[in-house]
Amino acid sequence: MTTIYIDADGCPVKAETYKVAKRYGLAVRVVANRYTDVPLSPLIEAVVVGKGLDEADDWIAERAGRGDIVITADIPLAARCLEAGAHVLGTKGKPFTEDSIGNALASRELSSHLREIGVHTGGPAPMQKKDRSRFLSKLDELINTIARDGC
Repeated sequence: MTTIYIDADGCPVKAETYKVAKRYGLAVRVVANRYTDVPLSPLIEAVVVGKGLDEADDWIAERAGRGDIVITADIPLAARCLEAGAHVLGTKGKPFTEDSIGNALASRELSSHLREIGVHTGGPAPMQKKDRSRFLSKLDELINTIARDGC
């Protein structure tokens, strides 16, 4: 059975994920290094990990696998989960895939390097209504693909 793992720190689409998961009867694990308020539901569980660097990422990466969905904006976590066979969806509705993850990692590394040498790179654009709509559509599409193809 498909489980949805949410990298909860700063995730702007938790409510949308709960709504879709409820419709399909899917389990959701909301993972963070501090308690995150979640709806009362037997399908939704808040998972609190230690405060160490990347502990939430490690917890998710160790459990997510074939047929599961990971919701994250964290590119290295996305790469680890793809390697384990999970599907990964960005918080703005852009899927991370085997074909796109290399470019995403390279862009992240370049931006990090530019910031280190003092170049102002700006941050990600703020979440928009169209991003939420795209996220909902892509999550629904992904769940249906997994149900149909068994992967």
